[in-house]
Formats: sequence, structure tokens, C-alpha cells
Amino acid sequence: MNTTLKDTAPDYAAMDDGALVALVQGGDRGAFRQIMQRCNQRLYRVVRGVVDNDAEAEDVVQEAYVHAFEKIDSFRGEASIATWLTRIALNEAYGRLRKRRHMVEIEHIDALAQMPGKVVMFPNQFGGEDPAAAAARQQLRHMLECAVDGLPESFRIVFVLREIEGCTVEETASALDIRPETVKTRLHRARRLLRKALHDNVSTALTDAFPFLGPRCQRMTESVMARIDLDAVPASP
Repeated sequence: MNTTLKDTAPDYAAMDDGALVALVQGGDRGAFRQIMQRCNQRLYRVVRGVVDNDAEAEDVVQEAYVHAFEKIDSFRGEASIATWLTRIALNEAYGRLRKRRHMVEIEHIDALAQMPGKVVMFPNQFGGEDPAAAAARQQLRHMLECAVDGLPESFRIVFVLREIEGCTVEETASALDIRPETVKTRLHRARRLLRKALHDNVSTALTDAFPFLGPRCQRMTESVMARIDLDAVPASP
């Protein structure tokens, strides 16, 4: 009986991160696709906490993935692959902010100063989520996202990693290159600030905040893979 490609293809979804990284370091791009699908939401959430813009956050994460793929051989497993990717994404995000500050024109600053406020819209439906359930949570999630957006940046990123992504204190400290005690202090202050703006029951919506699953996750994955494939094509002599 003939063996099809489907029968022999690796089951990436069943592999742990270490096995996937080993395959990527050996040139397996399918394994890198799986890593992206596992990490897309975390990286998007963290980067958006820095750049404060949906579209730019996606762009930054894509750049971070491309850079990560190029230097995957330097990954030694001293931290998890998610933490390693988070550091790369944060470096890219902060680099983008520095460029943005240099490029912003005085007229744009004046225009922003005259605006009474801004509301950042987030998608309320993603993947296979039930539309009725999404609508029921829409207002609460919007309140949460606006409140998180209003936190100071250093508090906001810690809050996203600890409360929304569920990272441990140690993982957060490693990703941000700060002491665990600093993580605890910033999280405590972030919670205190949020309590001023939110009711106690918002905790039920934390895991649904800043969604980046389903089609958006797949679209970013495909875009990065296309760029990687393009870079791999040898230049014509």
C-alpha cells in the first residue's frame, strides 16, 4: 500500500516545545508554524501593550518572528521558547517606539493634544466563538481593555503577562529582564489602579481580553511563512 504525505507528516500539535525547536533548528518550517500558532496570542498581547495599536502590533510580531527564525540556532533552551520569543518581540516593539518618537511631527502632536480622548476598538469575535456569547461579553471586555490601556506601560506589560497570559512571576521576570520582586510590585500597583475603574466581577473576562485567535492567528502565521519561504529562494545569478 502506498504511503501518502499525510500519513508520514509529523504530528506537530502533539510535540512539546523542545521537540519543535529541535526540528526548526534542523530546517523544519512546519515546526516553526506550530510554534507561532502556540505563541501568537501571547506575543500580540504583550506587543500591543507597548505600541498601543492593533495593526502595528501585528506588524511588530511578524518582524519578531522573522528575526527569531533567522537566529533560531542561538536558542539554547535557558528559558522557554515563548519567553525567548517574547524578549525578541519586546525588543522589536521598543525599537518601533523609538523610531516613532523620532518621526512624529509637531502638527500631529498638536492635533492629538486637542483630542478629548481616544477609544481603541478591538475585535469581539474570533475563531469559532459563539456570536451570542461574544456579544454578551462585549461591553465588559471593552471596559477591561480600555482600563488596561490606561495603565502606565511598565505596569501594563506585567499585568498582561501575569493576569491575561497566566505567566508565572519567574517567567515574567525573565521575559522583561527585571527582578521577581519588581514583577510583584508592579502587578500589585496595576491591580490597585484597575480597581479604581472596574467592578470586581471583571476577572471573569480576563482570559478573553485582546483576542488573537482563529483567522487572525492563521493569517499572521501564513504571512510570516510566506516571507520565510521568499527569503529562502536563492537569488538569480
